[in-house]
Amino acid sequence: MRVLLLGGTGEATSLAHALAEDSRYQVTVSLAGVTRAPRPLPLPVRRGGFGGASGLAAYLRAEGIAALLDATHPFAARITANAAAAAQATGTPALRLDRPAWSPAPGDDWTEYPGMEALAAALGETPRRVLLTVGQKELAPFRAAPWHHYVIRSVDPPDPASLPPRAEILTATGPFTLEGERALLERHGIEILVSKNSGGEATAAKLVAARERRLPVRLLARPPAPPGLPSVPNTAGALAWLHARRAERGA
Repeated sequence: MRVLLLGGTGEATSLAHALAEDSRYQVTVSLAGVTRAPRPLPLPVRRGGFGGASGLAAYLRAEGIAALLDATHPFAARITANAAAAAQATGTPALRLDRPAWSPAPGDDWTEYPGMEALAAALGETPRRVLLTVGQKELAPFRAAPWHHYVIRSVDPPDPASLPPRAEILTATGPFTLEGERALLERHGIEILVSKNSGGEATAAKLVAARERRLPVRLLARPPAPPGLPSVPNTAGALAWLHARRAERGA
């Protein structure tokens, strides 16, 4: 059974390792190419885009893909929308692996915002030391609040042209430990945490560390899911769905 796995997350990596050991599936992993040095995978990898929903639909037809698994980042809204549209156009069974969003715990000071501009404006006019973990591609809105000192953590170095003037860059890849996050907040004198509500365990320790220090947390809210694309919260659910689709085919 031929499967296309849209990857780029820890969940996608776990799926790839599980499926690589199952000879009933012939899986290709698609990576958008955002991360410059992705971790090696035990399956054939295709890098780069498809040319929108129509291009993805053409690929599904040409390659005889029998199931499409979207395990991209929760904020990869365009890729997910293209996957939903291409699956509908071709009649390909498709599933979204959508890890649960983070939820505040007692003692948290959390606020979610619908866009990056609103998130930057929420920092206010009083200069603060900000830990900014929103990725490397959406930093330009923070140039509108240049009086803050930003400690920006991302997997790859961001484009210098996108940076606010008072920015310090840390390149690192999760998972991150609670001890490490505590030390990071202390070392840099962080006063507020800004992130995306990505969910997952790999980067959740920063939220616990912020709670311990009673720091405010400002989060970018998740984009809405496209209609018609079913989802599961974890890799076990994705594997169960895939096995069910294979059983339906009698393969």
